[in-house]
Amino acid sequence: MTKIHLIRHAKAKNRAEWSEQDEARPLTKRGRREALALAERLADGNLGRLVSSPYVRCLQTLEPLALTIDLPIETTELLAEGTGGQDAVALLLSLAGDLPIACCTHGDVVHEVVGSLADAGVVLDGPREAPVASTWVLDVEAGRISGARFVEPPPR
Repeated sequence: MTKIHLIRHAKAKNRAEWSEQDEARPLTKRGRREALALAERLADGNLGRLVSSPYVRCLQTLEPLALTIDLPIETTELLAEGTGGQDAVALLLSLAGDLPIACCTHGDVVHEVVGSLADAGVVLDGPREAPVASTWVLDVEAGRISGARFVEPPPR
């Protein structure tokens, strides 16, 4: 069995107040603190890969972890905002290997993934929500997701 840490990006600047392209919207000071706390939480997890939406807020969420464990951040549009749950689940399963991985995405994608898992009969250990900087730990066995556990965001 391997684990996938599906992370919703940390707190980003307000969408309504951001005048540039949404893809470039960065983390806030609180979001940077959350990213550091996520890095501390996951640093000893023997991670083999870091995969992210190409949006700045997702990359910034994984950057402290990437620096801590000396792994590059791979990007894929399949974790970008607006990706459907089935496509994201298929991607996550294709990424699963011998070592755990961490993936950073958006609230809508996490919601779609969790919904798809529930519809497929996967038992969810936690609420069907995804506040910023929260994580769903997905257990992958025999090419399918067999369990999902919600992990609260780090303390602010």
